[in-house]
Amino acid sequence: MKKATLAISFDSKKLDALTYHMAKKDTDLQTELEDTVQKLYEKHVPQTTREYIDDKLSRESAAKLKRPVRPVATGGSDNRLT
Repeated sequence: MKKATLAISFDSKKLDALTYHMAKKDTDLQTELEDTVQKLYEKHVPQTTREYIDDKLSRESAAKLKRPVRPVATGGSDNRLT
């Protein structure tokens, strides 16, 4: 699955306070943000669309597992010691 990066602006002093207090509670900002975005996705994207995307992702994942590993070509030069 290809990941996208989100960028947001937030006051740096507030961010420092947030990360400080989250650390005291053994909570990670990245994890909390990912959970929040997932909840927004589930709230706003229709169930049928989510099912379609989940099916597509599972097919892509299965296809990657079935691909045979091919040896890497070295460009034709022979690097053996004689």
